[in-house]
Amino acid sequence: MRLFLSSYRLGADPDLFLRVVGPPGRIAVIANAADAWPPAARRAAVTSESAPLRSRGFVPEEIDLRDHLGDPGSLRTRLAAFGSVWVRGGNTFVLRAQMARSGADAVLTDLVGRNELAYAGYSAGACVVTPSLRGLEFADDPEEVRTTCGTDVVWEGLGWIDHAIVPHAGSSELADEGIERSLRYMRDNAIPFVALSDDDALVVETDPR
Repeated sequence: MRLFLSSYRLGADPDLFLRVVGPPGRIAVIANAADAWPPAARRAAVTSESAPLRSRGFVPEEIDLRDHLGDPGSLRTRLAAFGSVWVRGGNTFVLRAQMARSGADAVLTDLVGRNELAYAGYSAGACVVTPSLRGLEFADDPEEVRTTCGTDVVWEGLGWIDHAIVPHAGSSELADEGIERSLRYMRDNAIPFVALSDDDALVVETDPR
């Protein structure tokens, strides 16, 4: 398993990202954490991911999980053509719900667990790989799942790591009272967590399952 988990994009040391994903090439971009946003804002969210990736030689291609609802087989076929995936931020609960609806949770767990796909994600894209999303409801609105996906909130994360992640901590421009409440929740409930500033990134490398 190869994971690059950051608070905001490539963080302060892009070499860590390159260490995880390997040489530049095609990279799948998943932007479904932005599905609750107005269409123009969502399109801009996809476009905004391209520049930092292209500047390092990557060829980003969006994989929209909404194109694979109830069809994990087709999603697996598409993702198998890539060596890495980039999962952008937005609403963690919406991203998790779309992963469940499309089967991306199981497909990614298998491909990433076998080291067939390197996973890089920031903010929501990082938070979703943790054991639980409890405590993030102070920063992201779970109610957007019902209006966007028409399903119940999925509180379980993918469980690839054994602790929670709270992004945009410290002096981040995206820090707000919601982030502070999430941090208090983790501390008050003795939940193991890592608080990431927007310069920080976690790298996880393990043998294939």
